[in-house]
Amino acid sequence: LHFLKFRHRTRDRLFLAFAAAFTLLAVQRAALVLLADLSEATLYLYGLRVIAFLLIIAAIVDKNRATS
Repeated sequence: LHFLKFRHRTRDRLFLAFAAAFTLLAVQRAALVLLADLSEATLYLYGLRVIAFLLIIAAIVDKNRATS
């Protein structure tokens, strides 16, 4: 929610991407706790983590490209 507040104030896409990525990370962690018994689902859950980190990397690259 902190990043969404900054997004609203600055209108910067970087903060929106960070908010989305951290939401994905929170969903992944919550699902790991709730689905601790399902070992087959953990691969898909870690896929969410990869998507979140790729989203952060893409946002940083986009931000650096836009200012150059």
